[in-house]
Amino acid sequence: MTQIFALANQKGGVGKTTTAVNLAACLAAAKKKTLLIDCDPQGNATSGIGINKNEVKHTVYDLILEAASFSETVVGTELEFLDCLPSNISLIGAEVELVDDPNRHERLKRRIQDQLAPYEYCLIDAPPSLGLLTLNVLCAAQGLLIPLQCEYYAMEGVSLLLDTFWQVKANLNPAIEMSGVILTMFDSRTNLANQVANEIRKFFGDKVFKTIIPRSVRLSEAPSFGKPIILYDFKSSGSQAYISLCQEILDGHTKASPWTGVGSADSGSVPSETNRGASATPA
Repeated sequence: MTQIFALANQKGGVGKTTTAVNLAACLAAAKKKTLLIDCDPQGNATSGIGINKNEVKHTVYDLILEAASFSETVVGTELEFLDCLPSNISLIGAEVELVDDPNRHERLKRRIQDQLAPYEYCLIDAPPSLGLLTLNVLCAAQGLLIPLQCEYYAMEGVSLLLDTFWQVKANLNPAIEMSGVILTMFDSRTNLANQVANEIRKFFGDKVFKTIIPRSVRLSEAPSFGKPIILYDFKSSGSQAYISLCQEILDGHTKASPWTGVGSADSGSVPSETNRGASATPA
């Protein structure tokens, strides 16, 4: 059965797309047939994996609007075990065109659910917002992965994402689970990064992956060459970190102990820049 993960965080610049691209590449390198779905109109996951987003014949937009089939949309990549459903700026029009569809929240799910049998993993990169496209991503997924930058400002707003997650789980997709939090852009030279990482671990407990993704020049460079980090610089710290994260997923981190409901109505709020150093314990 295909494991389907949404990567979401409404704050931009937290390493969400970088994580989607590089985790997908590492799974493929481990010979796990993987599908990367780019649901961000910016199309950064598409270009980051080496596909020219301006030259593809069909995109996720066409798939969702039923203007193209799955087989017409899916594109192979440099990695044998990795395919991609690409995106570009045209996807931005989907939210307007679907406004009158009462089932608009599950358009993506309906279009891919019968096509995933060949894949062991499916990663869906959501846009940095909590709009209809992100709602489609959450309704299509079984698990939510939250990349979270190790800075206080990045923590602000996570409670909104968690509220959306719980509403989707309660009303639209009961099967979705909170699969994990990925600490990204970590700078071990600063006390602040370590303080934030510790606070996040206190709050989310064993849902935080052990692997921490470092702040890395090589990770920042790789997308401009259209390559995941394992193909751009295999020996770099960023490459080794994503290989380690991939191994955690293969070893079943996302199937660990049940989540107790952090972020739901009966729990405390996510620690933010406004309560630095405060303990993140339920009220």
